[in-house]
Amino acid sequence: MKFPRTYSLIEISKLIDCNFIGDANFPVLGMNEIHVVTSGDIVFVDHPKYYDKALNSNATIILINKEVDCPKGKALLISEDPFRDFNKLTDHFKPFKASTNSISDTAIIGRNTIIQPNCFIGHNVVIGDHCIINSNVSIYDDTVIGNHVTIHAGTVLGANAFYYKKRPEGYDRLKSCGRVVIQDHVDIGSNCTIDRGVTGDTTIKEGAKLDNQIQIGHDTVVGKKCLIASQVGIAGCVVIEDEVTIWGQVGCTSGVTLGTKAVFHAQSGISKSLEGNKTYWGTPAQDARSEMKEMANIKRLPEILEYIKSKK
Repeated sequence: MKFPRTYSLIEISKLIDCNFIGDANFPVLGMNEIHVVTSGDIVFVDHPKYYDKALNSNATIILINKEVDCPKGKALLISEDPFRDFNKLTDHFKPFKASTNSISDTAIIGRNTIIQPNCFIGHNVVIGDHCIINSNVSIYDDTVIGNHVTIHAGTVLGANAFYYKKRPEGYDRLKSCGRVVIQDHVDIGSNCTIDRGVTGDTTIKEGAKLDNQIQIGHDTVVGKKCLIASQVGIAGCVVIEDEVTIWGQVGCTSGVTLGTKAVFHAQSGISKSLEGNKTYWGTPAQDARSEMKEMANIKRLPEILEYIKSKK
């Protein structure tokens, strides 16, 4: 998320009531998660295991819970609870605003686009031309939808990321201020859920086709012309490259990349990044042909054992 103007380090420190290391006038342009940070962004880190990754990331302002050596050209915000203070910044720069209408006055809806009854269209939503939004679809604030997009009944675009920190009193949610971006010629089936990015975008690229009852996690990117069947669950921060086919009930862990034109058979479990132009099956998902040969050989074990016994 980029801020509406350039802030100084001291201004941000005052917003969250913390100390800082660096030039008081050091420019702060926005805030983002580590996988999407750019120069001028704040990133937060609250565990020593990830200090080096945050300090060496593209972020130039690190919100951290310990005073450490500040890398050249960067600044630190020293907080006793970076997770909490990252949420404070989200509340300040992107506060929740209740809607008074089912279609916000700030929404922009293109030419020849049809919005069926009982839909909710939030603040600052942009919907392109020649779209069909069927009944009972909820499109949360800041969602961007291209041209020639069809969304079927009951789908929700832009719900919060599933991102929590465990505390003694329970789970604390990391607040979401990102967007959902749906490009041109995308079809989305009934009762799908596509979560917004925490600070960036969850993106469905041009020509992708989604069946019913699909979950897409925060900050995931679905490539061009992908085909995803019913009951697939994709966790956050996944990159699905172009023309990938995912059949029913596949589950995918977070933070992995699925290569171009990969195919995943039904009920596969994806636990790591996998290269493109191959077909996968099983849990964990592996080359489908090898997996099927192994299963065929396992079925032949009684026959093989009988043969061995007969030769003794």
